Amino acid sequence: MEIRFVLNRKEVTIDTDPLRRLLDVLREDFGLTGVKEGCGEGECGACSVLIDGELALSCITPVGTVQGASVVTIEGLRETKRYGKISDAFAEAGSVQCGFCTPGFVIAAEALLRTNSSPTEDEIREAISGNFCRCTGYSSIVEGIRIASRRGREKGSQA
Repeated sequence: MEIRFVLNRKEVTIDTDPLRRLLDVLREDFGLTGVKEGCGEGECGACSVLIDGELALSCITPVGTVQGASVVTIEGLRETKRYGKISDAFAEAGSVQCGFCTPGFVIAAEALLRTNSSPTEDEIREAISGNFCRCTGYSSIVEGIRIASRRGREKGSQA
């Protein structure tokens, strides 16, 4: 089946089985390896993407469901000013160690901050509750999102 969607601000078309996992299409067909497979069951958040601005787990999303949608991966987010604020904030807070889970946390942070520019700690923790980290610990990730939130409210933070 031919599936058309917008991937990282570019219109794309792929002829594939609509039940194929979006994760596999992104990695294998488009070479977007920032999307990781951790659990393959929608439990860890390493495969997080934005679909029409909403956080989604690409390992449990059939590619056919993104027909006509907009998909943003970490590679697409990196092309924005907002990514720089989140990335710098994560670095400042020591939110990254091995880096495997980082793209998923950054995507989750973006999903939260695009709808709530001043989240509370509880709201941040809820927003990242679907993401799993074995190395860093969540306090530094929460702090990174807090810093990004403050910086995002400063002038010039739009994508």
